[in-house]
Amino acid sequence: MKAAVWYGKNDVRIEEVKDPIPKKGEVKLRVKACGICGSDLHEFTSGPFIIPRHPHPLTGRSGGPVILGHEFAAEVVDCAEGVTDFHPGDRVVANPLIYCGECYYCRTAQPVMCQKLGTYGFAADGAFAEFTCFPERSLYRIPDKISNEEAALVEPLAVAVHAVKRAEVGLGDTVAVIGAGPIGLLVLQASFAAGAKEVFVVEPVEARRDLARTLRATDAIDPNSADPGKVLAEATNGLRAMVAFDCVGTQAAFDTALRTSGRRARLCIVGLSLSPIEVPFIRLWGHEKTITFSTGYDHEFPAAISLIETGRVRVRPLITKHIPLQDIVSLGFEALIRSPSEQVKILVYP
Repeated sequence: MKAAVWYGKNDVRIEEVKDPIPKKGEVKLRVKACGICGSDLHEFTSGPFIIPRHPHPLTGRSGGPVILGHEFAAEVVDCAEGVTDFHPGDRVVANPLIYCGECYYCRTAQPVMCQKLGTYGFAADGAFAEFTCFPERSLYRIPDKISNEEAALVEPLAVAVHAVKRAEVGLGDTVAVIGAGPIGLLVLQASFAAGAKEVFVVEPVEARRDLARTLRATDAIDPNSADPGKVLAEATNGLRAMVAFDCVGTQAAFDTALRTSGRRARLCIVGLSLSPIEVPFIRLWGHEKTITFSTGYDHEFPAAISLIETGRVRVRPLITKHIPLQDIVSLGFEALIRSPSEQVKILVYP
């Protein structure tokens, strides 16, 4: 089969590799569509990043070569011994977390905190390939109403749903979302689904602000032409947002989240910063603000699937480009590096 194999920084190759063979309890999947995640791009430009540098305790894998890709929709083609709930022809998505199932966090339904955590596409071969194998426990059926393209965004939507849960967004909340990339646009919609009254988006790229408005943003603010803090203050009688999400992971984004949020607000950091962030503790202390972090998901896939199936979250408008696997470097990674503002979510087809 053909696969996109990571060997190192700026070194992803389309290669012919052996078809994977499912082990006991695993399902062999034919990949239908797989999205390029920001973490995939980080591996291409700066890796190893999430790819383990030392042998992973559960997979034994370290460094390259490894097949990238973890946001995907697939069809079951074969089931190994011990698989009981899935059959050839079933359409599925997969939670890509690799977890031990035995530590305190796994036993209390918090697999993203597993003490031996890994992820398919980094610590084991992923889905930028014609076929991949996953444990039965990781799979969820795709309802008939959801297309393969939409299903490929279940994984990033699960990230957004988890973030909204971590930030405790509730009925009547005013929310600020900093950054209208894929995760920010999904947090926008997941916040409304959780009961938020209004959601303000801060984004410098006009096309993404327009998309945010299409997805029901109360307002989409250009930080280069207006002060987001003042806009929120004027719109809320001085209260500002009760919840603010940093979906970028930069100093500027964190500062904006701080300015757009009010007293006793909850700040949720979703975007990952590769550089240190300065935190003005006096402003947090004086207004008793709470900072929480959100990384990945636990068991939010069923909720994400339901949100798409019922139309409460629209994912199709986020898909801006469709490319074949063989062009993942030139039309995928390199295109995102050259013109990041022109794309939201690129789907790859093996």
